[in-house]
Amino acid sequence: MPEKNTEQDTARGSSVGVVQPQDIQLADEDNPLILDNGRSFAPINVRYETYGRLNKERSNAVLILHAFSGDAHAAGYHSPEDQKPGWWDPMIGPGRAFDTTKYFIISSNVLGGCQGTTGPASVSPETGKPYGLSFPVITIADMVRLQERLIDALGIDRLLAVAGGSMGGMQALEWAVGYPERVRSAMVLSSTARLNAQGIAFNAVGRNAITTDCRWAGGDYYGEETPSTGLAIARMIGHITYLSDESMRMKFGRRLQQRATYGYDFSDQFEVESYLQHQGDKFVDRFDANSYLYLSKAMDYFDMSESYGGLTNAFSRTGAKFLVISYSSDWLYPTYQSKEMVYAMMKSGLDVTFIELASPYGHDSFLLDAGRQTELISSFLEKAYAESTE
Repeated sequence: MPEKNTEQDTARGSSVGVVQPQDIQLADEDNPLILDNGRSFAPINVRYETYGRLNKERSNAVLILHAFSGDAHAAGYHSPEDQKPGWWDPMIGPGRAFDTTKYFIISSNVLGGCQGTTGPASVSPETGKPYGLSFPVITIADMVRLQERLIDALGIDRLLAVAGGSMGGMQALEWAVGYPERVRSAMVLSSTARLNAQGIAFNAVGRNAITTDCRWAGGDYYGEETPSTGLAIARMIGHITYLSDESMRMKFGRRLQQRATYGYDFSDQFEVESYLQHQGDKFVDRFDANSYLYLSKAMDYFDMSESYGGLTNAFSRTGAKFLVISYSSDWLYPTYQSKEMVYAMMKSGLDVTFIELASPYGHDSFLLDAGRQTELISSFLEKAYAESTE
């Protein structure tokens, strides 16, 4: 099991409490965002949340970067009655890894998302209708390019750290390499410098599940029935990649649900079948199918080696300190991919700390294993902050 937080840690009293999402327009006709595909795009709204306080020197800002299905709501609650905290709540708050008594934490929804930041479900000012597939294809670099505007708007010249897991780790890498003068340190968890063929393949299957749903309607389904079946299947496929053989064996085994023997039909009979269906159904309620297409394609395109003429060349652009964490059972982004990054960082003369944590929980370990991550991240951040004030 993941290491449990203490009772004090899990209580609302140690949380950041009730937080309010904020919205800001960061691109308009006079100042559009120039995308990797060459297109000028505007207007763009960004939803973000902040936790803690920015110090007078504006030197304690940490940018949290979410994974594929995440959003700006990284910690706390949206109301006193809210029962579900932010997606990385065990890591953010007083005394936690990202200690809000010391650091100013920022989290925003990515470009192309569906949780407040402009994406394919947003209304196009030209047509008065949702963009759908007229929304431009985006990249990880485009997401970071927009995030830089948010940091500018908050009056921050240099970030103490950027941190993220999975797709969030890709953004952290792009921040450190693409904007070296603006990042002191970077934490990259369960991520990669370039998506491998297996990762691209799983994304392709998920997109095909959506686009072959008869209700997808070429992406123009807004106001009608959504392609919920295809999106749920895509989520089920993706969720399998987030787990591991060991975690599925521990959690489900071959247990049947609510019956003692096989039904000899095609209904869901095993516990794991019911679990995946539940995950798919929940996902449909909060995520847009077109955003799934755009964000997964952005991950496919991510390749630092290609973008910067090799990994060593990429990391030679930055002087940031790195903390890289991989997990023994993560078969989606296995440890060898983290080591590939670390070797390139070392060849570039960077200060890098690397650890592979033994965990049975697969790719989702970075979300679940808060205990040991807290020790590593808090120590890394404290050192980075101390050095920034010397």
